[in-house]
Amino acid sequence: MPEVVYTQIADDLRARIAEGRLRPGDAVPTEAELAERWSTSRGPIRNALAALRAEGLIETARGRPARVVERKATQAVDVSVPFTRWARELGARPGARTQELSLRRAGAEKAQALGVDPGDTIVSVVRLRFLDDRPTMLERLFYTEEVGRLLFAVDTDAISITEFLGSQGHPIVGLQHEIDAVAADEQDATLLQVPQGTPILRLSRTSRGADGRIFEASEDRYLSSIVRFTVSGSGISPDGQYLRAVGG
Repeated sequence: MPEVVYTQIADDLRARIAEGRLRPGDAVPTEAELAERWSTSRGPIRNALAALRAEGLIETARGRPARVVERKATQAVDVSVPFTRWARELGARPGARTQELSLRRAGAEKAQALGVDPGDTIVSVVRLRFLDDRPTMLERLFYTEEVGRLLFAVDTDAISITEFLGSQGHPIVGLQHEIDAVAADEQDATLLQVPQGTPILRLSRTSRGADGRIFEASEDRYLSSIVRFTVSGSGISPDGQYLRAVGG
């Protein structure tokens, strides 16, 4: 019975948040108020609040009432979903503002990432991405010259680069992601409108084409106040083997 009560409480609060009756910044009813309303002890109340906190719907702090937070957009980490499509699936309006589109020498670091020589020419792109006009992510993209030169013929503010290159015979067939947290550098801080040194989420990616060669190496820097990366897994199988986790 307590489990049923806690589920009902969580469902009720979740619905009130979804319908806008509880908005970001609003205080959630106190444990005492919820206990009186549901005629239950505080155990199920705390379980319900913990469930909503785990979903990123509320935040709690000792000595302060729980509050509704602006729900963060989730980004899958085991697939390559173009930002434009991902934003639209969230019900948000995607946007882009290109800061740089240039030819440059690869240098040691990018040469290793792209599998080219340090003296080879590559294409560099820096784009600020928006969700509903809100700065959300800064892309730093690097392409082998053959692939990257295609971008000089299009308006990179108006397209999904991933989808455009795919239409030009360069689809992403294989990829590798790495996630970590970094401090916002001067460019990050200026474009994402946060203080320098603010922790931000970095998603580094290398993408391979149908021929198995890497043609793109990128760093996407997301504001952690807007986007989160989640990974769910199904635990351990009956034979004791660990099962593969799935990004969400």
